[in-house]
Amino acid sequence: MNFSEVFKQSNQLCKVSPDGKYLATCVQYRLVVRDVSTLQIMHLYTCLDQISHMEWSSDSLFILCAMYKRGLVQVWSLEQPDWHCKIDEGSIGLVSSRWSPDGRHILNTTEFHLRITVWSLCTKAVSYIKYPKACQKGIDFSRDGSYMALAERRDCKDFVSIFVCDDWHLLRHFETETQDLAGLEWSPNGCVLAVWDSCLEYKVLLYSLDGRLLSTYSAYEWSLGVKSVSWSPSSQFLAIGSYDEKVRIINHITWKKIAQFQHPATVESTKAVSIESSNQFCLIINSLLLPHLDEICSLPVQVPVVKPDPDRANPKIGVSVLAFSSNNHYLATKNDNMASVVWVWNMQMMSLQAVLEQTSAVRCFQWDPCHPRLALCTGNTKLYLWSPGGCVAVQVPTEVCEGIPSVTDMDIILVILSKRRFIHSRFI
Repeated sequence: MNFSEVFKQSNQLCKVSPDGKYLATCVQYRLVVRDVSTLQIMHLYTCLDQISHMEWSSDSLFILCAMYKRGLVQVWSLEQPDWHCKIDEGSIGLVSSRWSPDGRHILNTTEFHLRITVWSLCTKAVSYIKYPKACQKGIDFSRDGSYMALAERRDCKDFVSIFVCDDWHLLRHFETETQDLAGLEWSPNGCVLAVWDSCLEYKVLLYSLDGRLLSTYSAYEWSLGVKSVSWSPSSQFLAIGSYDEKVRIINHITWKKIAQFQHPATVESTKAVSIESSNQFCLIINSLLLPHLDEICSLPVQVPVVKPDPDRANPKIGVSVLAFSSNNHYLATKNDNMASVVWVWNMQMMSLQAVLEQTSAVRCFQWDPCHPRLALCTGNTKLYLWSPGGCVAVQVPTEVCEGIPSVTDMDIILVILSKRRFIHSRFI
């Protein structure tokens, strides 16, 4: 694996363009764009204040830089370096700014979520969307960029509005059967919208594009329910991570549970995963891979568990991260009270494939978009890679790591998207 020299950056604002040709980094109020193949500076832009958020357009032709403290957004063009756009939200403030899928509209969310303003770079037209709800994931676009689903709160009730992204007209508006909607997400094929309630009530609802309720799923009735939701790339499965430390797999035909993955403290052949079929349970487990020891351990294996503090808010318990591989074959999960462990499940066999145990807490993990290869980091100077054929730990050279405390979340994204070229950056 090749390593670049160290580049400065602020607020972890360092992103590879969607086409993989450019690398953008923010250093306080400056935006630096490099060519990925040569790492030479292609463009240098100066913003009006320190950059809080930076995002590429979908076609890699524009870069959005948001300065939340001043309520400003500046947009820069790679094709026309002299062209730029400034959006000032004024006294109403700014808490979020993002691109629409077409890369020609910008959605700004004002303070207190009073409204969302849609700005067009082509026609300079402005549209306003009222009543957006401040929740975990209140906006989601369909994969093809045709539709936007927005969570709304009106008269103490939850609603979902579906907009057509071409002209931002309202296609559907319906009330949801939730007490306190926490998030929504389109299936990759754009046919089904998953909506889930807050952690205090276990409820996941599946809606069609026209607003019809297709199914409702609830695993139990007591508080602390859904913690994470993720669709498989094929739209065949919906994975639901819960506070009871289990992952439930819902199929796209009957919208019923077909499998349940557990995260036991002691991994044995009778406790890894249960597959429900005609009220019979088949219990399967494969070998355990431990990257920091470079060995395969025999069963049973004791997994390190941190007991959560019940007196503190947001207890570290439950499945908070779900990630499917691009080929649909694997699902990686993390149970918060087992912070140093990543679980990998085989979705074809509905069985446990591997348990990746580290010596310290896992900060981030992400699948390679082209191959079934998982990258993860723990805050040290190594990057860990797992694939069905085995695992390897990549040591970042000391000359690159000088003055840098750890390999972090952003580094994982860069090592995967830059096609085996590791681009390291220094935080300031």
